[in-house]
Order: sequence, then structure tokens, then C-alpha cells
Amino acid sequence: MATTTANTVDWKLIWAQRGFRYFFLAMFVSLFGSGMNFAGVSWYILSATHSTVKVSLQVIVVTLPGLFVPFLGGVLIDRLDRRYLGVLLDIVRGFFVLATAYIAWRGHLQLWHLYAMTLITGTGSAMYWATVNALVQEVIPPSQFTGGNAAVLVGVQSGLLIAGSFVGFLYDSAGIKGILAIDGATYFVSAYCLYRVRRGYVSPRESQKYPRKYSEATEATAEALETGGNPEVAEAGLSLAIYADMKEGFAYLKQQPLVLALGITHAIMMAGVVSANVVLVALANDILHAGPRGLGFLEAGWATGAIVGGLIASQLPQAVRMPLYVAACAGLAVGHLATPFVAFLVGAVMMQILFGFCRALGGVVAQSSLMTIVPRHFMGRTQSAMAILTTVVQLFMSFSLGWVAQGAGLIVAYALLAVLYTGATVSAIRARQLLR
Repeated sequence: MATTTANTVDWKLIWAQRGFRYFFLAMFVSLFGSGMNFAGVSWYILSATHSTVKVSLQVIVVTLPGLFVPFLGGVLIDRLDRRYLGVLLDIVRGFFVLATAYIAWRGHLQLWHLYAMTLITGTGSAMYWATVNALVQEVIPPSQFTGGNAAVLVGVQSGLLIAGSFVGFLYDSAGIKGILAIDGATYFVSAYCLYRVRRGYVSPRESQKYPRKYSEATEATAEALETGGNPEVAEAGLSLAIYADMKEGFAYLKQQPLVLALGITHAIMMAGVVSANVVLVALANDILHAGPRGLGFLEAGWATGAIVGGLIASQLPQAVRMPLYVAACAGLAVGHLATPFVAFLVGAVMMQILFGFCRALGGVVAQSSLMTIVPRHFMGRTQSAMAILTTVVQLFMSFSLGWVAQGAGLIVAYALLAVLYTGATVSAIRARQLLR
């Protein structure tokens, strides 16, 4: 049976690594910009259209690439230097966000510009987060996976916290063009930080500890690709190698019910967090009547809870991690059922703090357990498989929440989120049973 991570976290050991310091900074900066972008664009769309369906379309557009990109992305993550891949994805996304900011500055911004930008950034994100999660496994000692994941989550949520605290005020003063300009610049800062994580090229394939079932065929075709003497053979060889890697990854997941259970729970929690943005902006506008500043406070509350949850999760004894993992999923289910009845801003912020805490605790436990169980050269494909499942659930929930909120009201929409988290609770219970 697989073992879990160590009971104690040596923060000095983790922070002493130059590579991890730059990695932490990259996550902080990237999520500061992305958090402002997502909240700002959501509010702009709701203000311009007064339609939760239009807001849900934004979430669908950013999510849709996750149905297709991870199939190829998982293979690339397990074949290429994950640091260079992350840098490239940051630069491309930053360029398109800045281009959209320029259009807004010129006064020609239309909804389709925002949807197009969101599609491009969503395509990059569909590969980016699987890439950086796999990179964490390379730069953190195996004994400190829990602390490493907690530190990354703190970096991510710190960025979101500051973004959430400022987005409402900046939206009133700088508008959508200012928010997009800041986000575009953060991508280039993040790319520089990832570039400084380490030096030289590092292939994930060099870390394999046992022979791969398909290695002979894939390596032979890779050699044909490198020579370039016969382009047709080389192209066919690359296709065969990618197909073999994908097949090998799915075979691994079928043989690992614990990995599946953890992955399903984590995917549902991720899908719930993203799709909930559809109703969160409506909650701030229709029930709390708090405007963009109220939305900023709600986002800041969620991030505050997530930072606290990440720090606490890193120090939990091994014996209580999985029971609290189950409790966190159950807390999300019950809390979302009660949220639309909390009709004052302070109470709503407290609920968001609870949700951020539960999400962070569950995320740290799941990711650190997966990094302990999954071999390094399977991590890209494992993370991508989780991303595909997350995408499917997000698409369904985003469309459903927008339609239900507009047609039946926010109470029914939040009840639908509660049902989703109930499913995550059932899957978490299954994972806990398999770990016994």
C-alpha cells in the first residue's frame, strides 16, 4: 500500500532552495494578475449584459481547451523540460492579454475580444498548471512534498488575496484596461522567475527508475525524429511515441484506484471553485448589493482562508489528514447550501474564508499524496488526466449554474454546487478507505 508524506515540514529546508524561492514568486505574481483578470472580466461582463449566462460563457470558454489540450500536454510535460515549457506558456499568454488591454485602452473593446483572450489564456492554463505541479515534484525533496505543496498554495493564494483586495478599487479607478495591463505584465515577470528556477535542460525521462513497457518503440522513433533524414517516418514516429505515452499513462491510472479516487476528488473541488465564480458575482450584485468592491472582499476572504488552510495542512499529523480531507469536502457541501441565505457582506466573507480553508486543506493533502504515490515520469500525464476530468465537470457546472441562476434563482444554483461537493465527499471517503 502506498505511503503518505512525512509528518513534519522543514520550512527552512524548502525555502533555502533558490529554485523554490523563484518558483514561489512566480506563482504569487502569476495568480495576482490572473485573479484580477478573472474577477475584473467577470464583473465587466455582468455589468455590460446583466446576464449570468454571459458570465458562465466566460467560464466555459476558459475551461473548454481543457478537454483537448491535456491529451497532448501530458505527454509533452513528461518529455520536455517543464521549466522551459512553463516559461513559453507564460510569454504567449502575456502577449495576448496585453494586446487586449491595448484594444480596451483605445476604446474598441467588445465582448468577443474578452472571450477570445479568455480562450487563449485558457488554452495555456490547460497545460500550465499540470506543468507547474509536475515541476514542484522536481524541485522539492520527497520528504517535504506536503510542505512544498502548502508553500506553493500559500504563494498562489497570497497573490489571489492581494488581487481580491485591490480588484474592486482598481476596477473603479483604472477600469478593465488597467486590470488587463497589470495581468499581462505579470505573465512576463512569472516567466522570468520560472527561468531562474534552475540552469540547464532537465528531461523528466532521465529520472525513470524502471523500464517502460513501450520504451523500445518510442525511443527508436525518437531517434528517427532527431536525424530528420526521413520527415514522413519521423512524423509517424512522433505520433507513435505520443500515442504510446498516452496509452501507458491510461494503463497506469487503471491500475491505481487510490490515484483515481484522489484525482476525482481533487478535480471536483477544482471544478467547483472555478464554476462558482458564475454565481459569486451575482451574489455580490443581486443579494449583497456590494458592487465590485464587495466582490473584491469576497475574493480576499476566500484567499485568506486558503492561506490559513494551506499553512495548517502542512503541519497536520499523518493520522488526521485524510479524516480532515473528508471533513473539508463535507464542509464545502454544507456551506454552499447555506450561502445564499447569508445576505450581509461580513457573513458572506466569513463563508468565503471557510470555503478557501477547506479547499486549501483538501488540495494540499491530495497533491502531496499524489506526489508521493505517482512516479515522476507519470506525473504530467496524471495531472493532465485530472485536468481533463476537471474540465468536463467545469463545463457542465458553468453552463448549469448560469442557466439555473438566471432562471430559477441563486438558491437553486448554490444547491447545485452543494450536490457537486457531496460527490467530492463520497470520493474522498473512498480514498480514505484505500489508504487504510
